[in-house]
Amino acid sequence: MNEKNNEQQGLQLELPQEVAQGEYANFAIITHSSSDFIVDFARVLPGLPKAQVKSRVILAPEHAKRLLAALQENIMRYEKEFGAIRIPSQDPSPIAPFDLPKGEA
Repeated sequence: MNEKNNEQQGLQLELPQEVAQGEYANFAIITHSSSDFIVDFARVLPGLPKAQVKSRVILAPEHAKRLLAALQENIMRYEKEFGAIRIPSQDPSPIAPFDLPKGEA
């Protein structure tokens, strides 16, 4: 198969059954170093003193910026279809009952 055919077909993704189920997260912590962005997706439950990290994704800075652009585009599409996403509070204090790491790894 030549390179032109590969471009036309696009990237094929395999989605294993255990990954297809997904993990629910209602909190994310993002840190970075000079070479990586680390996104920890966590679940905060009422009445529990600790949040549990459900998934950690490590991205190169270029991919983090591409993810940002993709999220912005998809949020714009979502809001066009369903209306504005409302954030209940602009309180700068963290919603989690624990200390958050600073923006560096």
